[in-house]
Amino acid sequence: MSLIASDHFRIVVGLGKSGMSLVRFLANRGVSFAVADTRESPPELATLRRDYPQVDVRCGELDVEFLCRADELYVSPGLALATPALQAAAARGVKLSGDIELFARNAKAPIVAISGSNAKSTVTTLVGEMAAAAGKRVAVGGNLGTPALDLLSDEVELYVMELSSFQLETTDHLGAEVATVLNVSEDHMDRYSGLPAYHLAKHRIFRGARQVVFNRQDALTRPLLGEGMPCWSFGLGVPDFKGFGLREENGEKYLAFEFQNLMPVRELKIRGAHNQANALAALALGHAVGLPFDAMLSALRTFAGLEHRCQWVRDLDGVAWYNDSKATNVGAALAAIEGLGADIEGKLVLIAGGDGKGADFKDLRDPVAANCRAVVLMGRDRELIAQALGDAVPLVRVGSLDEAVQQCRALAHPGDAVLLSPACASFDMFKNYEERGQLFARAAEDLA
Repeated sequence: MSLIASDHFRIVVGLGKSGMSLVRFLANRGVSFAVADTRESPPELATLRRDYPQVDVRCGELDVEFLCRADELYVSPGLALATPALQAAAARGVKLSGDIELFARNAKAPIVAISGSNAKSTVTTLVGEMAAAAGKRVAVGGNLGTPALDLLSDEVELYVMELSSFQLETTDHLGAEVATVLNVSEDHMDRYSGLPAYHLAKHRIFRGARQVVFNRQDALTRPLLGEGMPCWSFGLGVPDFKGFGLREENGEKYLAFEFQNLMPVRELKIRGAHNQANALAALALGHAVGLPFDAMLSALRTFAGLEHRCQWVRDLDGVAWYNDSKATNVGAALAAIEGLGADIEGKLVLIAGGDGKGADFKDLRDPVAANCRAVVLMGRDRELIAQALGDAVPLVRVGSLDEAVQQCRALAHPGDAVLLSPACASFDMFKNYEERGQLFARAAEDLA
């Protein structure tokens, strides 16, 4: 039985993937609703008109009077709540909500909720694999893959959800069994007034949570906790009570829980210190929901990582090539530069640049100086990165990804790694980060 009152009128604002999942959900429950989108031709318009021809849909500039006919607006994560028409409707008493809030009201199984500036997708996928290895009927999605409402089923025993700050802005009470913010670094500064506002949006994930996982190496991930809240931690240091971390014994490094070694780090297929942190975060979340260690460690041993996330592409003449196109912000690029840099014999030749989304690139300078042989810069904001890096390493400017790959081949020495980790969004030159990563991988594979 749905927990939604069917005698009220709703409007779905935004007709992308999550908007279409809202349409299906509301239509299946006989709820009266309409659809609005700021775009003249939103991505799912043809599907909506084919499958739900009776639904009123308004495209183009949002009409405040139309929005005010609704009791509740389900706003797409792609549309800022600061949009004047939404603010005007809210001022007149219309509730602004989203698909995750609706999902949380209707989900019967426990929820593992994962957010963070970086590594959300890797950790979410990994916890899903751990749950499947433990024999659980698990559903994985949210900001990654399948929209949340399409996952709802009485068959599901555990939901593992990746959630973005945009999705959390419209979520009042998630009520997760365990929630985490993996890390916090500047991202989407074109949408938030600053880091405090972004941090606040991320921390909405903890509303109603029964357990919490935080990162010992990032104070911004730790929520203000009530008395007696079960709390687990992860980090790359030696773990203590209720902590996951790294221990060393006879020169061998181990993933560990409290005072117990779990498995040697060398058995992980995913490379770099940042991926060791991801493995520890996944273990902490899985442990919080009662997944047995043998199943979780078995999943870790076979997990090869996600496409476009520090993904190995090839080796050529003693140089490894890695596609980290998903690094669309500075924090993600730093994780890859420092994580992979510490894990190879030589130096990195880095490809960076694109649409910087208003970010400050100064934090790249020292890690680049320590880990990189050279940086190849492309895209709209390449000069902003060049200014931030200064004379830390040699800089090469190029006009295309193919040219970048050719320059990297000339610059790299045996023992080095070439890393596409742009620290920027892709939209100035590519359809999305996936296309950027695929074109990089193809160009690297085409090298004779």
